[in-house]
Amino acid sequence: MYQDIVEFIRGRFGATGDERVMLHHPTFAGNEKKYLEECIDTTFVSSVGAFVDRFERDMERYTGAAKAVVCVSGTNALHMAMMLAGVERDDEVLTQALTFIATCNAISYIGAHPVFIDVDLDTMGLSPRAVERWLEENAELKDGNCRNRKTGRRVKACVPMHTFGHPVHLDELMEVCRKWNIELVEDAAESIGSLYKGRHTGTFGKVGAISFNGNKTITAGGGGMLLFQDKELGEYAKHLTTQAKVPHRWAFIHDHIGYNYRMPNINAALGCAQLEQIDGFIDSKRATAEAYARYFVSEPHGIKFMKEPEDTRSNYWLNAILMPDRESQQEFLEYTNDHGVMTRPVWELMNRLPMFEAAQNDGLANSRWLADRIVNLPSGVILS
Repeated sequence: MYQDIVEFIRGRFGATGDERVMLHHPTFAGNEKKYLEECIDTTFVSSVGAFVDRFERDMERYTGAAKAVVCVSGTNALHMAMMLAGVERDDEVLTQALTFIATCNAISYIGAHPVFIDVDLDTMGLSPRAVERWLEENAELKDGNCRNRKTGRRVKACVPMHTFGHPVHLDELMEVCRKWNIELVEDAAESIGSLYKGRHTGTFGKVGAISFNGNKTITAGGGGMLLFQDKELGEYAKHLTTQAKVPHRWAFIHDHIGYNYRMPNINAALGCAQLEQIDGFIDSKRATAEAYARYFVSEPHGIKFMKEPEDTRSNYWLNAILMPDRESQQEFLEYTNDHGVMTRPVWELMNRLPMFEAAQNDGLANSRWLADRIVNLPSGVILS
């Protein structure tokens, strides 16, 4: 039934014979080996080294952030981001159920409670209108704090996730957060290189967090990055993520409870080499997205290709289509995976997982509708 689509995708990625087209894979076509060998030759392979500092500086230039701080993973970066935004035990954090579990895990590490709010259909990310509606129905401003009238808990932060690299409606969301005195923390794990009105994602909120996992647009083998517009707060984050050790030539003095969230130099070396190639990677991914968009305009099965939202430039980390219903979604997933093309559905909604099934939510009508229809298509970089 979907043979033509499979042939189109395999042709796009040059797959022959029994070769399987993967969903996303790392591409190493630059200075990766050279920089890794330099780490080994200098013996600086752990958390101290020139590439750690360079990766942070390079990311500041690329994103426009005042300060960038590397971490071991995107999840670590999210955890630290929410702590720095002032989230504490028993606070509530507004976020989306249509997300990867790292978003909610980071909230849970603090002992805070996620509240799941619906997404917009055009971005697949947190809806400012839905956030505003939930706050008007459930919250009040009291002594400068936003509080949930039903639970009495403080609503401290709002964490949108830029789904598959598509930016959420940030202007509207920032306005809602300002009105209700809630900190905005951007889960930009998937959106390196994505722009909202010409500005890089992760630089709008108090803190932003990016991931460099092996399946991301660029990879450091793992790792994450914190982005700050407040340079002083970024310096404090650097201190906390390096065990809060006070600089000294020999003494071991620590002035806070710190975290071993330091990215090793060997990972940062890989990240530096990857960042040098990011423009070409994103050009390739956007060209694939354009090819998908042209193809699915006339596709006969009622399939819709998800384009970047208005006023944005998406990195198209993972291309997404919408099937007509859940039955066709499952049929498509089975057929493509049986015929050499890796596809996948969106993540299970967070409120359907046992750890978060008791969490408050607003009904999540759009999230449930999308979860029954989204399929991710192969989106890797194609080298010319």
